[in-house]
Amino acid sequence: MPEIKRALLIVNLHKKNAPILAEKITGELGKKNIEVTAFTYEGTAELDPRAGYDVCFSLGGDGTVLYAARTMAPRGTPILPINLGSLGFIAAVSPDEWAEVFDRWSGGEALISRRLMLEITVERRGRIIARSACLNDAVISASGIAKLIRLQVASETAVPGDHIRIGQFRSDGLIVATPTGSTAYSAAAGGPILDPEIEAVIINPICPFTLSNRPMVVPAHETITVEVEAEQRSGVLLTADGQITEPLEPKDRIFIQKAPYQALLIASDREVFYRVLRSKLNWSGGPHA
Repeated sequence: MPEIKRALLIVNLHKKNAPILAEKITGELGKKNIEVTAFTYEGTAELDPRAGYDVCFSLGGDGTVLYAARTMAPRGTPILPINLGSLGFIAAVSPDEWAEVFDRWSGGEALISRRLMLEITVERRGRIIARSACLNDAVISASGIAKLIRLQVASETAVPGDHIRIGQFRSDGLIVATPTGSTAYSAAAGGPILDPEIEAVIINPICPFTLSNRPMVVPAHETITVEVEAEQRSGVLLTADGQITEPLEPKDRIFIQKAPYQALLIASDREVFYRVLRSKLNWSGGPHA
C-alpha cells in the first residue's frame, strides 16, 4: 500500500451534514500528516485536479460517487464513498465508520472493488464532437413530447471489420449500462442485475414499440455503435450517468466502449453490494417457522 500523503474531499453541499463531516475528516487526516483539499459543490460540479491525490473521499450519495469516479478513475485514484443519503448501492460507507474503513484500507485490509467504466464518443458527419465517460450508464432518449425514437444498434469486436448488426430499436430510448449501473435506470426499465465486477454491458430498450425487443448482455470488450436514424419525431438526447447531456442530431453515431481504466471503490466490494441488494429489494425474508 503506497504512503498516503494527499487526500481530496468531494463534498456535496446538498447533503446537510456534509460540511461538518468534511471538517471532521480534515482534522483526523491532519493528525496523520495527510494534506487535505476539499472541493465543495452544489448542483452541477466542475473539477479538474491539477495535482495527484492518493485517495479521494466522496461525501454524498451514489450521484456524488458517479461524479467522483468520472473525475478520479482516469488518474487511478481510489475513492472512499461515504453515504450521506438513503442507503446507496455504491456509497456504502456510513459516516460513523469512515475512519475504521480508511485505517483498514491504508493498512492493506479493506478490499477495493474494481468497476467497469465506459467511454462514450459522439461522431457527427465524420467528426468527433463530444467525449464523456460513465460508471452507471449511457442513455439515448427523446428530448421532446413525441417520445418514440429510432436507433440502429450494432456491436463491433476487437477484430478489425468484425461488425455485427443487432437491429433497429423503436422505443422511448436505449440504456447501455455497466454492471454497477444494472441496479439503476436499467433495472427500473426491466433489465437484469449483474454482479458488480463482471465484465459485461447491458443493452436495454426503454418501452420498446415491439414486445420482441428484450434487454441483452454483451461482452465488455465489444464496442456498441448506435446510429440515430434520419427520420425522428422528436429531438434526441444523450445522457451519461444522468449528469452529462449532449443533444444529438439525425445520423449521429455514438460509440460506447470499455474504458482503459476502472473506478476503484474502497469497501464497496461484492459482499457489500449483495448486502445492499438484499436490503433494498427485501430479499432477506423473515425467520422460518
